[in-house]
Amino acid sequence: MKLKQDDIYKGSLILVNASYPVRPEYLPELVQVESNYARIQLEQKTAAVLNGVLQAICANGRILPVSGYRTMEEQKAIYADSLQENGTEFTEKYVALPGHSEHQTGLAIDLGLQKEVIDFIRPDFPYEGICESFRRRAVKYGFVERYEEGKEAVTGIAHESWHFRYVGYPHSEIMKEQDLALEEYIGYMKQFSFDGSHLRHRRNNREMELFYIPVEEEVSLRMPAQAVYQVSGNNVDGCIIVIWC
Repeated sequence: MKLKQDDIYKGSLILVNASYPVRPEYLPELVQVESNYARIQLEQKTAAVLNGVLQAICANGRILPVSGYRTMEEQKAIYADSLQENGTEFTEKYVALPGHSEHQTGLAIDLGLQKEVIDFIRPDFPYEGICESFRRRAVKYGFVERYEEGKEAVTGIAHESWHFRYVGYPHSEIMKEQDLALEEYIGYMKQFSFDGSHLRHRRNNREMELFYIPVEEEVSLRMPAQAVYQVSGNNVDGCIIVIWC
């Protein structure tokens, strides 16, 4: 397997925050989240997995998509409108700078409990009922609550109970078990190098090996014969690889 520098900037684990922007060349394949919400789109696999979670807990119509993929222009407009309506302090807490929003990846979705009126910036998504059922089940499908309470200093964003990010499995489960935000997970994985000890994760009698490899120009890896593996860049300096044993 060969990895090139461009591979750093694509995949379900790309870190997008105030320090690491969305790369201009990043163009996700988008699809509608639901037929009733034509304007709300997500990256193709993310949308499919999200619908799988909602169907598994019979939440369709009870949990609604509020905001998915945004273009640069849309993020600029949302940021400017929030500055005018809510002020600088509120906006810096809840709205990412244009170019630095996870919504520009197609991997993030804001969800809201079905109500007559839903707040676009801060939709209601409580820690009970159908919303909590989604939160718990989603981890098994590859989603994490991205901006958890207590992680504000790490993420640079206030607690957002409604914002979910697709990172893929088993990353989501490891992040939950280790209580790691995505920023922390990217750093955590660097101790598990390709030519060193790998992180092992087991589920349903199936073992997985995970490791990190830095990518500067082009890297060639010799993978096990007939191995099933998954690769994601981290949008920082390398890639994280999962091998299903």
